[in-house]
Amino acid sequence: MSLRDYIQSLEQGGELITIREPVSKTYEIAGVLKQLEPRPVLFENVKESGFRVIGNLFCGKGPFADYFGIEPSQIIGTLSDAIAFASRPAEWTGGTAPCQEVVDTNPDLDALPILFHCEGDGGNYISSGVFLARHPEHGQNADFHRAMQFSKTEMAIRVVKGRHFDAFLQDCKELDVAVCVGLPPNILAAGATSVAMGFDELTIANALEPFAVVPAKTVDVLVPAEAEFVLEGTVYLDRRHDEGPFVDLTETQDVIRSEPVFVVKAVTHRHDAVWHALLPGALEHKLLMGMPREPTIFRSVNEVVRCIDVHVNPGGCSWLHAIVQIEKRHEDDGKKAIDAAFAGHSSCKHVFVVDEDIDIYDPPAVEWAMATRFQGDQDMVVKPRAPGSSLDPSAEPGTKDTCRVGFDLTRPLEAKGKKFEKAPFPRVDLGRYGL
Repeated sequence: MSLRDYIQSLEQGGELITIREPVSKTYEIAGVLKQLEPRPVLFENVKESGFRVIGNLFCGKGPFADYFGIEPSQIIGTLSDAIAFASRPAEWTGGTAPCQEVVDTNPDLDALPILFHCEGDGGNYISSGVFLARHPEHGQNADFHRAMQFSKTEMAIRVVKGRHFDAFLQDCKELDVAVCVGLPPNILAAGATSVAMGFDELTIANALEPFAVVPAKTVDVLVPAEAEFVLEGTVYLDRRHDEGPFVDLTETQDVIRSEPVFVVKAVTHRHDAVWHALLPGALEHKLLMGMPREPTIFRSVNEVVRCIDVHVNPGGCSWLHAIVQIEKRHEDDGKKAIDAAFAGHSSCKHVFVVDEDIDIYDPPAVEWAMATRFQGDQDMVVKPRAPGSSLDPSAEPGTKDTCRVGFDLTRPLEAKGKKFEKAPFPRVDLGRYGL
């Protein structure tokens, strides 16, 4: 289904909060979304724009799984299968594509509801945009990049070194791109997935849920035909502008950097387009960043021990921590899982390995495992300092050097007379007592 089909289903199910009072894109919408998180919110009257805004759409694994008609426990398998059985989207054949009902070749970014999220930010930011770009050798790529507006047609793009988009830009010096805003979760999740160079992420999205693409109007890329907005233009390697500060995944403000400039040359959109506001550092941002890393950790750990589940949890900023559930068969399985988890997600800082009886989605349960099954001098793995995540404010400035630590919270296979399982209480019928 398209994003608007999903919005309609939320409304019909009574899950959508609709705000009809005038609201500003500067601070106000972000503040409302944060206070109402995780409830989805639709803003129908944005003071500075004629477009509606929606946010808090996928603030947890439950809503994401519900969209696909699966259980949260099936997400890792579903994402893994989508990578393994990736397929190309069909071409749009129904006349004018919805995303191109309106074509504006004299765009003004001020007319769009691009939010100013927090005091101290560098400007109005697009944080939900999936960038589509094409390389003459490697084909099309989809990726997320935050984009800070600094004029009516220009934005500074945060391009992380080493990503495929960075490699494309280094090779080509300038890249025609289409930035899509207002997308369903199959495309959002695929855009956040890390795969090999040359692997078109839209094929992952199509395996999750089939959709159609259409050629963009002014650049050589294929875009989702039912996107709400598409911003077309060129990113220039050698044209730079200050980008930041920006509240990132850790909920702390990232630093100012000199970043490439994106010149917007056309904007296409639906007649009554809805802008998707992805609140930075909030639950929806965390889900879309952390969840696509879980299958890579799962695959890596499963190569050395039997992995049951993985949770890149919000308490670890959905990026720096991973909780790995295994079926322990050998005493060193926990430490093997730690090494494999770091290999599966190189930005991870702390890994916690637990047994199958521990609910990895329940923080007190994980802490209980640490309290009752962990000895620091035996079960902690400290890695040599090495470059980690640029999102970690405690990492060494410049080098990003960080200390990675693994915690083996699994019980020993030989109990030696000790009890490591929680004692069950009797189950009684409370109805007998009028309760």
